[in-house]
Amino acid sequence: MSSVELGAKARLTTVVVAVAGLVIVADQITKWWATRALTDGDIDVVWTLRFRLVRNHGAAFSLAGGRGGLVAILAIAIVVGLIAFGRGIDSKVGAVSLGLVLGGAVGNLLDRLFREGSGFLGGGVVDFVDLQWWPVFNVADAAVVIGGLLLVFVVVRTT
Repeated sequence: MSSVELGAKARLTTVVVAVAGLVIVADQITKWWATRALTDGDIDVVWTLRFRLVRNHGAAFSLAGGRGGLVAILAIAIVVGLIAFGRGIDSKVGAVSLGLVLGGAVGNLLDRLFREGSGFLGGGVVDFVDLQWWPVFNVADAAVVIGGLLLVFVVVRTT
């Protein structure tokens, strides 16, 4: 690999790490806010958007309730797989999408590790964005969905 190619790879890796870091920080700050501001009740924002504190001990959209440890182990496997997959990313959009997914996965894994709950990796993920017509979610969830859609776009575009 030439020095130009190595430099390009290093820049893309920097993009992945920076985006993932920003997602993790934004996710944890908003969850910190939610756990303090929403203990007394919901906050209606606009139209159907409201902030409502929910602790999710299952999978996305509160599926697989009580199986947070298993969900966390699967998430760790996905993170490892994405890191391996990320070596083939050769565009800035691909790097951003990978950073979004990794940051979101790590943000929710941090909740499983450090928030109150029972069992191995059983901490409850803090969800608080409630559209009232979609399951309650958080910044990490939004990053995973947006990053996943972008990743599909990148893969389809390059094949």
